Amino acid sequence: MKYIYFGKRCREGGSPLKVLIRVIIIAAVFFSISIYFNFGEKSQKNKVLNGEKNITQKEDPETTSSGGSLQSGSKLAMPKEGLAGIIGQDTKDIIKTFGNPIRKDMSAYGYEWWIYNQNQENYIQIGVQGSKAVTAYGTGGQVNVAPFKIGQPINEIFSKVTMPSSINIQQNGTTYRFELSEDDMNTRPIVKLGNIYAQIYLDKFTGSVSSVRYLDSQTLVSQRPYELIYRGELAQPKEPDENHWRMIEEGNERQIYDLTNIIRSRFELNTLEGLPDVSQVAFLHSKDMMTDEYFSHTSPTKGELKDRLKDGHITYTIAGENIAANYVDGIEAVEGWLNSKGHRDSLLNDEYTGIGVGVYRKYYTQDFIR
Repeated sequence: MKYIYFGKRCREGGSPLKVLIRVIIIAAVFFSISIYFNFGEKSQKNKVLNGEKNITQKEDPETTSSGGSLQSGSKLAMPKEGLAGIIGQDTKDIIKTFGNPIRKDMSAYGYEWWIYNQNQENYIQIGVQGSKAVTAYGTGGQVNVAPFKIGQPINEIFSKVTMPSSINIQQNGTTYRFELSEDDMNTRPIVKLGNIYAQIYLDKFTGSVSSVRYLDSQTLVSQRPYELIYRGELAQPKEPDENHWRMIEEGNERQIYDLTNIIRSRFELNTLEGLPDVSQVAFLHSKDMMTDEYFSHTSPTKGELKDRLKDGHITYTIAGENIAANYVDGIEAVEGWLNSKGHRDSLLNDEYTGIGVGVYRKYYTQDFIR
């Protein structure tokens, strides 16, 4: 829930007429506020907030993250090619264009990710529901994410595109309004292109585009990646059963591993080897955080990272850990780590040689070792 606070400074004196004018002005302001907060009686009761948390643990001292400001300009037209054009396509056309996927990963939102990871410079995930593409994600220097480009300067985009601080959607009799925070605007703004939406993941440290996700309105409503106000009946994705959750978690683990090495390659760093035993340690920590309802590198029962690695019979010279919770999926967790100074330092540490990734529900853990 957001609150608006009105500060005031008072002083004595003033004519009755001036006092009356001030009273009228104040009354008008509060009347306007009452109209805003009465967007709908049900909308305020049903306000939903998807929170995001992340924390990093390293052997060196903690550092703080910084942000930047973005500007907006004119609108862009809907592209006719690239990932944006995939949304709505039939699976037969997708296979004709891209071939069969290397693998298929389940998502928590009713669609299946088709993964094309043969080339780190042209990495693509296509979300298929039924026989249609409902979302697509791409990163790498060669992927076509028109009208944007991976590595494109932020200022160049915001001089051409109007990036709204809120998105309104009407679907099946329900009105949804997504509200973007200042951090959202600086790291993952969203813009409507025709009848689809583009989420632009920004690397605020380099001032450039890191990756782009396209999705239709139904998928956006299912994921709820931003603070949401709605009026009507909230659409809910079907809750996966235990078996499906494990397949979803394994898909997120594989994607986090892929994207971590793609980002490291972007900065000319060594590829990290995937280590199953370290992944098991990471998974158990994610599950422990979810089960015992805490969010920390230090488990109340299993101890710190060094204790957990010891229990897993893992030898190493240096180690570090990134954790995150309540992100939409592994993609957003990685992009979130990239935009946090401490997490970024772990992600881009050239001393690490191996990695384990563990996901339980929407708790994400990366354990790095040498």
